Formats: sequence, C-alpha cells, structure tokens
Amino acid sequence: MSSISALANVHTTGKFGDYQNKNDNNLLKISEIKNLLIVQIVQYKNSNISIESIDIDSLKLKDKPLSVISNKDTRILWNGPKNWLLVSTKKDLLKNILENFKEKDFAVTDLSHSKAIIELEGKEVKEVLKKGCPFNFNTLEKNNSINSIYNGIALTIDMIDESPYKVRIFALRSFGESLYHSITDASLEFGFESI
Repeated sequence: MSSISALANVHTTGKFGDYQNKNDNNLLKISEIKNLLIVQIVQYKNSNISIESIDIDSLKLKDKPLSVISNKDTRILWNGPKNWLLVSTKKDLLKNILENFKEKDFAVTDLSHSKAIIELEGKEVKEVLKKGCPFNFNTLEKNNSINSIYNGIALTIDMIDESPYKVRIFALRSFGESLYHSITDASLEFGFESI
C-alpha cells in the first residue's frame, strides 16, 4: 500500500509572498516531509522497566522535558512524562521497537499515516511560529520539541537546527491542510519558496 500525501491537494512548488528582489538564501523554505516512520511510545505507570536499558537505533530514551535525542536517521522527541514520539527514515525500525517494548510495559502506536509534517527553514521561522502559537520561541533551542497549538490546531514542533532555523511541525493528518494554509499565510510577508 502506498501512502497518499496529507498535503497533496494544497502543497504546490514555487515562490510566494514578498520574494521579489530578495536573495533565494533569505527566503523561507516550506516543504512537506513524507514517508517517515512515526511511532508513539508510552510507558505504563505501573511499569518498573528502566528506560535506560532500552536501545532504539543506538539511542536511549530520555524522560526530560523538551528533549530530543537523535542520530542521522532517527529522532526521539519527549512528548510528556514517559511518552515519546519516534521519527525515523528507517521504516524497518518498527519491528525492533515492537520486540524491545513489551506489551505489558508499553503502548506502541504506529502513527506514520496519521500525521501531516511540514518542514520550515530560514531565519524568520520563529517569527512565523509566533504569529499563531502562544509558546515563547525565544527559549526554543536546537534539539528541543514542544506540544502546543497554532491557530487552534494541536501540533508538535521539533527544532532540528539553529543555523538557519529549521523545524518540523507535526499535526493530525485531518488538520494538515488548515495548518499548511496558516503557516504559508504567516510566511507571505517574508517571502517563501515552497519545495
């Protein structure tokens, strides 16, 4: 079964907004990220298993607010106490996760087809996010993630880099098109290139 893009009906390539007479390097870049493995891992309250003993793609879970641990293929975002969101280009990692996270201690849910992912890159990323989200983005750093809302849409934001700013924004697939319109509308004043 092939997956159908969450933003197939709205995402078009090109330059939009106030892009004229600007260097392409100064434009925001907006793209849809597809074909990732997305797994939510939740440890039950009555579980006594130490998370430090579990390894996923050479990464250890961290139960620390806002933290993201990563390597070149996989990112594990802290989503709440004993709750993580794993995002990976390695689709076969799901088998390893299901083997290591026993059903009596963890709830493991494959969310790969239920999320829309928008990647936003450029020096004005935080300004775009501030337009619709109440979080103080001045405190958000590389390898931090937050759960919040953007114009009323629940989302997760993963800060991938700071030079230039690069974030991935995860929302439920059913809200993907609305979120995409909100993000692109907020980006018009800076000019953006949709890739």
